[in-house]
Amino acid sequence: MATSSDSSSLLSYGSNVTKGVGRITEGIMTSGKGSYVEYDDGRKMLDFTCGIGVTSMGHCHPKISKAAADQCMNVVHCSIAFHEPYLRLIQKLLPIMPDPSLDSFFFWNSGSEAIEAALKMARIATGRQNIICMQGAYHGRTFGAMAVTRSKTIYSKGVAPLMPGVFTIPFPFWHQLGGKPDMPDDAQVAQCLYQLDLLLAQQTAPADTAAIIIEPVLGEGGYVPAPRAFLEGLRAVCDKHGILLIVDEVQSGFSRTGKFFAIEYSGVRPDIMVVAKGLANGFPLSGVISRKEITDKLTPGSMGGTYAGNAVSCAAACAVVDAMHEENVLTNVNTRSEELFSALNALKSAHPQHILDVRGRGLMVAVEFATPGGPGAARDAVAAPVAATMASRVAKKCIARGMLILTTSVYEVVRFIPPLNISAADLAKGAAIFREAVEEVIREG
Repeated sequence: MATSSDSSSLLSYGSNVTKGVGRITEGIMTSGKGSYVEYDDGRKMLDFTCGIGVTSMGHCHPKISKAAADQCMNVVHCSIAFHEPYLRLIQKLLPIMPDPSLDSFFFWNSGSEAIEAALKMARIATGRQNIICMQGAYHGRTFGAMAVTRSKTIYSKGVAPLMPGVFTIPFPFWHQLGGKPDMPDDAQVAQCLYQLDLLLAQQTAPADTAAIIIEPVLGEGGYVPAPRAFLEGLRAVCDKHGILLIVDEVQSGFSRTGKFFAIEYSGVRPDIMVVAKGLANGFPLSGVISRKEITDKLTPGSMGGTYAGNAVSCAAACAVVDAMHEENVLTNVNTRSEELFSALNALKSAHPQHILDVRGRGLMVAVEFATPGGPGAARDAVAAPVAATMASRVAKKCIARGMLILTTSVYEVVRFIPPLNISAADLAKGAAIFREAVEEVIREG
């Protein structure tokens, strides 16, 4: 076992890590089990980040980790033939697809790579070049994915020109429409679909438009669920013009929102669905799922990658699906979700001047704080003379109290991404830590 001096010496190599890689704590994380992680200095932290929504079944889930370990003793890598875990994973995923038309699978390594593949697939299948994305969207940091990412400029600052042929419409989020949290959904949807109609008339003709890409719950943009009517409106426009609808379930998929996939809340059919993060509980794996009539247009060899669909990762993903069924994870997500929303809404009621909004679905939940600053503060209908930079200050105080938690978006938002199998006691503990952190920041002003 490493000594503290060993860890201190090893940590010095952190200065050799590329500066562009971010982290929220110092020290070395040495182990994780369930909802907790431990550091080399002895800290034990409740983890409400899950590695940004990745270890959704908790750290080192025994069934999942064992499946990966067992696979390591059979076949680790195979890129020139089928391997059993790849095909077994398809067998397990087919019954839980949000639409039976989704019957063609390609597994890759990361969410960004899967987005790249989806964009490429849409352009090949339609013979068109343009892509429509959402304001506030996050799809990744590789070049194609970065081009359709609109959550923060940090991801693409200084690297233009990006992939051409990308156009943006507003997402039904009251901030983007100059409203307030109580702005009716139907008004938001109407404005956004109107902007889509204008875009297709003024900037990218339908005959030039390959796809519309959307997260059913806006992730990095602030954890905002898309109203059903908006998704239905996008589907209708796509059907009318032969445009493909790409649904990005990288963060919202695999039970995170209380259903296997967030798009299920709307009943809308994706043409292409992208998954990653919780798919393999920490092992690198993503998927691009479509239907054969689309993917049959692809030339063999046009998709792929050396490590695509790694056998160990696929074995872990098979175990993830099994564990979700066996442990009734969806029931736990929805029960814990009610408890979390109850706690956060009570906090909002106690501090209405400081907390603007509590939103999300399942265990993909956000709290937005009022702020005197932020984008367009002089014209922002909710700008308020209260404590500044509350989200980052609250997050730091949560970490100091023993809980890892993340901020998100260009607004003052803290996001909750706890394990899907978290216990009622640990959920309550995390909510209490958050409440204490918020109240301390409010007292400090």
